Amino acid sequence: MDQKKILLAIDGSEHSNNVVEKAIEYAKLMDAGIILVYCHEKFPTILGEPYRDDKIASIIKESEELIQPFLERVQNETIPVEDRLMEEPAGKIISDIAKIENCDLIVMGSRGRSNLTNLIVGSVTNSVLHTAPCSVLVVR
Repeated sequence: MDQKKILLAIDGSEHSNNVVEKAIEYAKLMDAGIILVYCHEKFPTILGEPYRDDKIASIIKESEELIQPFLERVQNETIPVEDRLMEEPAGKIISDIAKIENCDLIVMGSRGRSNLTNLIVGSVTNSVLHTAPCSVLVVR
């Protein structure tokens, strides 16, 4: 029998700590592994070389640094974890990964990082709720 999988979506905000803790709790209950997903900003398309390559490298480096404490937190609990650094749009990507990876649960926050996004009551969360192939746990 395959191990159950939880997709853990973080945005790097302080609220992500609560989301990670809830995902760890459920992973222990379900004896599941975690796929940690972070969607970074889009790569530039207009910049010329070498500026474009430098910007892409910077985005990837910042993303890796951002997810590292969350990865370490899950690893400290000896829960199997994989990470996925993806390019926006997060709402579509999260559901797509959950479908491809045959996840049993998505754990994510109720709001995004930006205040503008929060005006739409968590547009990424709303999108995932409507397109997810599995259950979604929204953490406040």
